[in-house]
Amino acid sequence: MGFGSTAKKVQKLADTAEKLYGKLNELREQVAEMREKLDSTSERVERLERENAQQRALLEAIAEEQGIDTADVEAESIDGEDAETAADEAEA
Repeated sequence: MGFGSTAKKVQKLADTAEKLYGKLNELREQVAEMREKLDSTSERVERLERENAQQRALLEAIAEEQGIDTADVEAESIDGEDAETAADEAEA
């Protein structure tokens, strides 16, 4: 009787270990997928930042050519956003 009980315990332990191994493999796959997505997202963000910098430089060059002070435009934009935010908060 002692061997039967021990065999059941060993089998239960082996089943549990097999389940854990399967879950561990699933987690490894999920981590690999997340890494791929993170790398892809990072590349897209870097590309968008480069494009944004290029567009900003172009807009600043056009503004300078037209005699527009970009610092004033930015300040007005920020002031407008602050006023808009204050109005939204007042409505809430």
